[in-house]
Amino acid sequence: MTSNQLVVINSGSSSIKFAVYEFDSALKKSLRGSVENLKISPILKIFNSENELIRENQYPSDFGYQQFYEMLISAFESNQFNYTVTAVGHRVVHGGDRYQSPVLINNDVIQYLKKLIPFAPLHQPYNIDAIESIHKSYPNMPQVACFDTAFHRTHPFVADCFGLPRDLTEAGIRRYGFHGLSYEYIMHKLSEMNAGKSNKRIVVAHLGNGSSMCAIKNGKSIDSTMGFTALDGLVMGTRCGNLDPGVILYLLQYKNMTGKEIEAMLYKKSGLQGVSGISSNMKILLDNSTKPAQEAIELFVYRIRHELGALTAALGGIDVLIFTGGIGEHASPIREKVCRDTEWLGLQIDENLNRKNQAMISTPQSKVEVYVIPTNEEWIIANHIYHLIKKGV
Repeated sequence: MTSNQLVVINSGSSSIKFAVYEFDSALKKSLRGSVENLKISPILKIFNSENELIRENQYPSDFGYQQFYEMLISAFESNQFNYTVTAVGHRVVHGGDRYQSPVLINNDVIQYLKKLIPFAPLHQPYNIDAIESIHKSYPNMPQVACFDTAFHRTHPFVADCFGLPRDLTEAGIRRYGFHGLSYEYIMHKLSEMNAGKSNKRIVVAHLGNGSSMCAIKNGKSIDSTMGFTALDGLVMGTRCGNLDPGVILYLLQYKNMTGKEIEAMLYKKSGLQGVSGISSNMKILLDNSTKPAQEAIELFVYRIRHELGALTAALGGIDVLIFTGGIGEHASPIREKVCRDTEWLGLQIDENLNRKNQAMISTPQSKVEVYVIPTNEEWIIANHIYHLIKKGV
């Protein structure tokens, strides 16, 4: 007996992550998996709803993206799973000024997304490649684009404008913000936990290999630490975060570095990896007592605390602080360091609750409620696909 399913795709330069959900209001996850080490030694792994590995295959290095997408859809609809794939949804990093919500994909959408490649050169091409590959193999398959930038389209002008000539701003050089799908999910969960809290003054810290923070007021994003690209703001796993633009000029003019060399350094060789010289993995750094490792951690925390103050100022105060992302959800020492000496905010956390990774870690006396909420970008994409397809948009 076949069942209708939704497929969620998160495609990158070296991996394809996917999840399959039942096409009904419960949105139960049927499968999840990934293709890792693309272009080198691709490995496909598929896990069932009990998180058991049910399929693992290795492929030659020249096995292309389109072949993987075609194979995945075909596998889901084979006798092994016997699914009918109703629609495919994609995490798309950049939606520009045009898209403030998910959209059913057509050729006009694809052409607009291609214009945004210069704004997100390390992510956007792979998002588009996934869409076009699936369309080529399954031209009648409905596909939905869900944008990491969409949640932040409610920012006021001053939060997104650089102090550059106006014609450059009008050409799209402005702050966009990212991780929007994560923030949208966190607000959904907070509303489920306590509906009255979602209209408070909220700062969400999405801390992982990519990290950012968002200021939310009355349920809407009013500012974010990421800007024109996903390089801005906090120190991240391998990304630099805030950087004086004069550094780029210096590297170009006096170090004779090319644009590509600078791009590779800023995206892949900086952040925790660059400062520590050891690893981009926070768990490894927390277990390492050397001075470079500890300095990388201190810088990571300092930038979070710095941005917490700035976002609180933008909100005119703070009622709720939420930690999410791989580090935010699991690294209690980082949460403790971020919240240390924050009496000026009226913020206190319970050390025991924090160590146990409880959902709420603030003390009863704290004027700011502090939560740890696991994010789920896949689910929020599946939810958008479900409602768009149900409406027949």
